[in-house]
Amino acid sequence: MALTHTVACLIVRNWSPRSSLTKGSLGYLAGAALITVTFTGLYLFFVRSHVGQEADQLAYDGAEFGRRSITPFTGRVLDSVPDVAVAFGVLLTAVIAFVRRNWRTLAVALVAAAAATASAQLLKYGILARPDLAVEGYAGNSFPSGHTTVAAASALVVFLVASPRLRPMVAGWGTAFAVLAGVATLANQWHRPSDVIAALLWVALWGCLAGAVLAWPRVGVELRTETAAASSRWPAFTGLRRSTVRVVRWLSIGCGTVSALAFITTLVLSSSLFERVGVFGTVVAYLGGVTAIVTAGLLLALSGTRLFARLP
Repeated sequence: MALTHTVACLIVRNWSPRSSLTKGSLGYLAGAALITVTFTGLYLFFVRSHVGQEADQLAYDGAEFGRRSITPFTGRVLDSVPDVAVAFGVLLTAVIAFVRRNWRTLAVALVAAAAATASAQLLKYGILARPDLAVEGYAGNSFPSGHTTVAAASALVVFLVASPRLRPMVAGWGTAFAVLAGVATLANQWHRPSDVIAALLWVALWGCLAGAVLAWPRVGVELRTETAAASSRWPAFTGLRRSTVRVVRWLSIGCGTVSALAFITTLVLSSSLFERVGVFGTVVAYLGGVTAIVTAGLLLALSGTRLFARLP
């Protein structure tokens, strides 16, 4: 009895709204604010400015290069997104939730995914507008991508309900699925690169809001730090996880560098220094768009893994 009382005293502390917000939810709210600023900047530059629209359109036009060989594959990917989202998101989530018995997390995750998907459609068709800035290939607003939002939202649900030990692995596979769906929409010329990145950011925003809700203690029980315990119980897995994080970090640096160089080249080629961009310019812009999507996905996966590490 005395031992139980001692352990309870070590875990349960006096609860106050200020301490709970500071220790739990503040990091997630800061992440949501940062994503909101990034999302807004992405929209203002690539949708509302002539330079951004032109760079985005060049990447879109570059998808014509080699389209005959890649479209059958990317078309199958896009057709399978709803089915895979159901199988990967709903079924796997149900199994994990049943094993962990964490129904509160399941409810919050489902609400966040549904809100991200519905609000993305509202943004695209009802709120955000794409002005006609005399850029060749102008079409109505497609910002953000709906297919990418569905893929990322299904991955978000599994990520939130997974245990802290498995969450990095889920983040990796979920990001791969969402990025593949996003690149497929670009390769099929359904969306521009900014549409895809915006969808990833939008789902990440709702993920941060879900994290803020889940981090708020219900009965004054603080989040546990499981790093030391997990390291001692699962040394092989911990080593693999750290190696994977290192690989992802270097991949993000490499893809980010290629994307930045391609973006600068695209801006130079589309400037008044050259009369026309040509096939080379569109291919460079397309390569930059693909690597930008991959970079965004990898950075969000790394940030999410670190931010949600203490979430039970």
